[in-house]
Amino acid sequence: MDRRNIDSSMIRSIGHDDATSTLEIEFNNGQVWQYYDFPVTLWHEFDGTESHGKFFHAQIKKQYRENQVA
Repeated sequence: MDRRNIDSSMIRSIGHDDATSTLEIEFNNGQVWQYYDFPVTLWHEFDGTESHGKFFHAQIKKQYRENQVA
């Protein structure tokens, strides 16, 4: 999945696959996690937020099926 780098103290890069509704996040510690059934509308909010870390904790963490892929 293609990800783009972001400026965050917690997250290195983010990407979303519209066809599978999968969000992928690479954290600054090198771990890569995927979050499934992630709505494209929420992706646009996440992509445009000022604080990706705060958004992650409030809207994503423990709210979607997830899997560590790297």
